[in-house]
Amino acid sequence: MGIILNHVSYVYSEETSDEIRALNDVNIKINDGEFIGLIGHTGSGKSTLVQHLNGLLRATSGEIYYNGTDIYEKDYNMKEHRSKVGLVFQYPEHQLFEVDVFTDVCFGPKNLGLTKNEAELRAFDALKQVGLSEEYFYQSPFDLSGGQKRRVAIAGVLAMKPEVLILDEPTAGLDPKGRDEILGLIRKLRDENNISILLVSHSMEDVANYVDRIIVMSKGSVLMDDIPREVFGRYRELEAVGLAAPQVTYIMHALKEKGFAVNPLATTIEEAKDEILKGFVR
Repeated sequence: MGIILNHVSYVYSEETSDEIRALNDVNIKINDGEFIGLIGHTGSGKSTLVQHLNGLLRATSGEIYYNGTDIYEKDYNMKEHRSKVGLVFQYPEHQLFEVDVFTDVCFGPKNLGLTKNEAELRAFDALKQVGLSEEYFYQSPFDLSGGQKRRVAIAGVLAMKPEVLILDEPTAGLDPKGRDEILGLIRKLRDENNISILLVSHSMEDVANYVDRIIVMSKGSVLMDDIPREVFGRYRELEAVGLAAPQVTYIMHALKEKGFAVNPLATTIEEAKDEILKGFVR
């Protein structure tokens, strides 16, 4: 059934001189199994929004439903909710704290009340899913590379068997190879586990290449919510709020303006290649 946000607003420091409206009447539905990109300039409300989804922040007004149940109901099990709606922070160091990788990934399942054996089985399975070699299992997570730390942070959430996985800028600071590896891993996790993915990213290319749907935030509100080619086709509107389309989009529009018979709504290199080749055949 997924997650529904119904007229959700959030105000920091409400009724003080420092009051800031971070979310303003947000209405979103995240369906089961969707791969969604969440984009917006700094201060647009992205991080505030994702912290509402797993209950780290409570809406000032509005309702949030998970699988049909209002998460703000009295006696709602928020601990269980956070195991089902997992959040991986932008900086993996913020959620890594144990002496070694394996112990760190065991923490979440143990916190759910599982036995030591059950927690270890889940941790082993999660670390295998993210492709981390066993040689790193008993090293300090802080001795790993940036990409390896992200894999451990993702494994720590996967070990709780979430139905929704939220990743806040998971490729920040990685080189192109590391970025492709992490994004490929995320898509593989979605395909194999049929979980919903919400990817927060500043990279339009990453979003164009991987997601099924894009939500654009601006000034705490939803500006757009559509498939990638429709969102990036409105690139002038994106530019007006400090964003941009993938480079491919600009190239295809330039070709169209020069008289080439191409569809300017192509958003990935593969789509652009196909369009250009069709143009030569025509």
